[in-house]
Amino acid sequence: MNDVTFLPAHAMAELIRQKTISPVELLEAHLAQIQKLNSKLNAFIQIDWEGARRSAREAESAVMQGGFLGSLHGVPVSIKSSISVAGLRCEAGTRLRQGLVANRDATLVTRLKDAGAIILGSTNTPELLMAWETDNLIYGRTNNPWDVHRTAGGSSGGEAAAIAAGMSAGGVGSDGGGSIRVPAHFTGICGLKPTPGRIPSSGHYPTSVGPFAQLGVVGPMARNIADLKLLFEVTQGPDVEDTCSAPVPLRWPSLEEVRKLKVAYFEDDGRTPVTAETRAAVRFAAEALRSAGFQVEPFRPDVLEEARQLWHQFFVVIGGMLLGPMFRGREAEVSPILAEFLEWAAADTPHSGLSLLDAWVRRDIARVKCLTQMKEFPILLCPAAAIPAFRHGERHWTIEGKPVSYLDAWSYSEFFNLLGNPAAVVPVGRSFEGLPIGVQIVGLPWEEERVLSVAEILEKQCGAWKIPPHN
Repeated sequence: MNDVTFLPAHAMAELIRQKTISPVELLEAHLAQIQKLNSKLNAFIQIDWEGARRSAREAESAVMQGGFLGSLHGVPVSIKSSISVAGLRCEAGTRLRQGLVANRDATLVTRLKDAGAIILGSTNTPELLMAWETDNLIYGRTNNPWDVHRTAGGSSGGEAAAIAAGMSAGGVGSDGGGSIRVPAHFTGICGLKPTPGRIPSSGHYPTSVGPFAQLGVVGPMARNIADLKLLFEVTQGPDVEDTCSAPVPLRWPSLEEVRKLKVAYFEDDGRTPVTAETRAAVRFAAEALRSAGFQVEPFRPDVLEEARQLWHQFFVVIGGMLLGPMFRGREAEVSPILAEFLEWAAADTPHSGLSLLDAWVRRDIARVKCLTQMKEFPILLCPAAAIPAFRHGERHWTIEGKPVSYLDAWSYSEFFNLLGNPAAVVPVGRSFEGLPIGVQIVGLPWEEERVLSVAEILEKQCGAWKIPPHN
């Protein structure tokens, strides 16, 4: 039964529809995998043993009566612990919320349940999500199933580790600076950062409002693009509780339409070098799409450095202004990772009303420039990060003889939070140490269907998904 936990989620749903496997059997296989691996990986912070088994019995009863609940009928999924699931902890890794249990489902969780998904439990995050690794003072650190001495990334690191290790068929993370895409890249799975508002972020903590609403999103994570498409279909759509929400109709392009899209690629941003294996992965992906019939050309938008600096102003400076005061009088409860983030924020001058307005205007101007340049190339192909998964606690690297700092290593993902583009990560290569390397496929706002369609073609060109050694 261990093998069934590594099937694609859509294949699991089909086996249930065919009555080849029951929802109860499928759930128990996942719970056995969790019992086997979670003590080693620390991906889940809470398992809803009773609730998941009750839902599986209900799903099985429906099958026996010839009824099906939806496209995810009986499929076990996980949810990042910054997203509300009624009856489960929603602490976002901070002692300030320790023991907090959600009293309602986030909109996207309701949609998953309505499609027949079974919620396994909640997954680990860094404190208040402010890191590209997962560790906190409540639950400790999450390990990468490819190498337990390395991080699974952050802030959706628990989610990525659970999916990669076959403990979950898929799930939902959140992303304000690479927090879906970097963990997907580190663990060899797929992830989608949608346009703000395409999938409702209501029910997420910290709340995506004000400047953060321009950056922060929730999105699906899975082992393959077909499952990512399925999760996207189920969770997308407008919601009055999401300040960026818009009634964008779901529309999957034909293969003929997709192949007409011109693709541009860049191996580095001209500032932060990437590893040789990362360059090779981008080149391989570009050639794979060319072989699949796409017109592919080298091109790099000229607003990336401006986007990096503005992302810092929005995410780090404003993040410090909002989060720092929450710990006054409780400084001893700040995790080392969050304390480090707050130090970075404190090194900058806090925003005044005028400086925030200036940053916001500059952001909109940079966004217009980028989208204008993308009229010719509606798909961009580039690295997801400068490096593969790093060892726990590392902060500096030397690449091509140049020093690369912790914040700079993820600028390849940060660009597109600031600019508001949808972006997916697809595993393509391996590092010299055998670690996964993903590439990023970026599209125009509200065109997630195009991004995922190109990503699916690339995935087929690159071969089958690989099971990590720690499973």
